[in-house]
Amino acid sequence: MLSQLLWLFGFFALVLVAVFWINRAVQLFDRLIGDGQTALVFLEFSALGLPRLITTVLPIATFAAAVYVTNRLNNESELTVMMSTGSSPWRLARPVAVFGIISALMMSVLSHVLVPAASEQLSEREVEISRNVTSRLLTEGTFLSPTKGVTFYTRAIGEDGVLKDVFLADRRAPEERVIYTAAEAYLVRNGDGTSLIMIDGLAQRLAISDNRLSTGKFQDFSFDISPLMETDDQIAPSLQYLRTDALMTEWEQVARDTGSTVGAVAEELHSRFARAAFCFVTAMIGFATLLVGGYSRFGVWREVVIAFLILIALDGMRSALSGPVLADARLWPILYLPSIIGLLLTSGLLWYASGGGARLRRWRRSAA
Repeated sequence: MLSQLLWLFGFFALVLVAVFWINRAVQLFDRLIGDGQTALVFLEFSALGLPRLITTVLPIATFAAAVYVTNRLNNESELTVMMSTGSSPWRLARPVAVFGIISALMMSVLSHVLVPAASEQLSEREVEISRNVTSRLLTEGTFLSPTKGVTFYTRAIGEDGVLKDVFLADRRAPEERVIYTAAEAYLVRNGDGTSLIMIDGLAQRLAISDNRLSTGKFQDFSFDISPLMETDDQIAPSLQYLRTDALMTEWEQVARDTGSTVGAVAEELHSRFARAAFCFVTAMIGFATLLVGGYSRFGVWREVVIAFLILIALDGMRSALSGPVLADARLWPILYLPSIIGLLLTSGLLWYASGGGARLRRWRRSAA
């Protein structure tokens, strides 16, 4: 039973990751390739985004595997045979519990190690790309705005890197507007800066105060575009980049270092543990709910729907409980409330399936 759970878990996880990744990759591909990046950069960004994506689909894949395996064993009467030979629901729940622990360990590795490291590396690569002048300007046939108040356009780019029919509008100064047009242009590295060398062009300057237009032709003109590409090379510290051991130190100090609040530190730390616990709960709820339904030739679709609704309710509770913790760090224990409620529901369902329901009915009849 454990081997079936793990095999189907891998299948569902692969399918769900592929579906979610395709949806995200379309937007990422359009943005990166449209900015002049290569396919290798697209693959790198996709790989760095996978750990966070997997944390989203892991509880769903765990729940789906538990429900599917339990439903199949129930339809083939294997659960009925095992229970008739003396195996209690608590005994049958052992492989599901082991499967839930394995899923929780996977979520722990992702939440505590891989997601922080991948998020930090992704931010570093985004900063590097934002400093890449070539990728931000060498896009032909498109009006680009590398920074606020500046518009750049080139009709075509030759194989030798020559920009054809260049248009550059500079509106950063409030007292004037300047437009440069040139037949050709080159991007030239000048030490740490970058210059745009325009050949055979026209410069037009409009003074806002008196609406006076001044024009001047030039054979060659150098325009320093380094200020247009200035970005903050330093990555702002974030809670998402810190490993769990760093979050376990003084919360006030971590909040000051990251520019956040103590409640945000508490929420980030305990939500990582709560996500792992929730993976275990999803497996147990899927198994226990279907086990209560027993064997039926009409299937156990009603129990599947009930289990799915329980999962949605618990997951919605997790999202709602983040707000109070962000406001008051002392309320961090409520983040584990969905998992605790799920475990109580699982215990009640297993007790009911092991004969608790029959004893309860006999008690009611005797009381009546």
